[in-house]
Amino acid sequence: MRQDYLDGLIAFVAVAEEKGFSAAAVKLGISPSAVSQTIRTLEQRLGLVLFNRTTRSVSLTEIGERYLERVQPALEQLTSASQELGREAEHPSGLLRINVTRNAFLVVLQPLLRRFMAAYPDVSVEIRVENLLVDIVAQGFDAGIRFGELVEKDMVAVRVGPPLSAQVLASPDYLARHGTPTHPRDLLDHDCIGFRHTTSGQIERWEFTDGQQPFDLVVKGRLVVNDSEVLLRAALDGLGIAYTINGYTERFVADGQLVRLLPDWSPAFPALHLYYPDRRRVPAKLRALIDFLRNEPDHPQERGLLLL
Repeated sequence: MRQDYLDGLIAFVAVAEEKGFSAAAVKLGISPSAVSQTIRTLEQRLGLVLFNRTTRSVSLTEIGERYLERVQPALEQLTSASQELGREAEHPSGLLRINVTRNAFLVVLQPLLRRFMAAYPDVSVEIRVENLLVDIVAQGFDAGIRFGELVEKDMVAVRVGPPLSAQVLASPDYLARHGTPTHPRDLLDHDCIGFRHTTSGQIERWEFTDGQQPFDLVVKGRLVVNDSEVLLRAALDGLGIAYTINGYTERFVADGQLVRLLPDWSPAFPALHLYYPDRRRVPAKLRALIDFLRNEPDHPQERGLLLL
């Protein structure tokens, strides 16, 4: 379709409805001469005479009546579509697609997802959990959640979730059978559950700090996993010592199912960030989630990874 096919249609319908150029001009907020010129251009493009004109009146020709019958419903549909989308821009609704890692889901989304969906009943949520870093724009996601250091620099990012630090955890049953480490080096004699990163294929090194200098250990164990929830479950089952982040482990420590080890040696970790491609065109459904997260404790203000 040529772009100019739509030119003049609004003026045509206005003149037909108002039965005059002056009344149509008032309705459209432009001059009568501008309306008249628009109609002449439309008629020239179509090769048709749409209006009978006299010094006293304006009326549709027979072909003009037929043209109006076809054009008017289409314009009403376009207007209705624009109004509906305008309402959606102000009212959160539609499908919100988010790509997250497992730990990002457990730390950031799971604690508030039920409350968010109750607060916004017209928003549907689709969450894809995967540890790979994906192109959220190419795959049609509204946003992603990853550690801030992994987010591309052309994204807008919002820090979400609590401050993070390393958590070394084991079940009371495991510690009763194998003893309790009191120094990171003691872990070299324990059955430590490995975590293999999907992106790099490497098994995670366990990072520690003595308060001044960071250092890491290559621990060993009989079990290696690639999923944060599986890692936690394995620790709960007494299969070994786990190394993970806080945010979803606290309740297991509080009720005695897990024991936190070596807290004085645990370093801080980079924060999780919700990220999306453009600050200027944030859909209402995503803005609602951002505002919801920012109202949660430990959710600082929005920032751009670029100096926007």
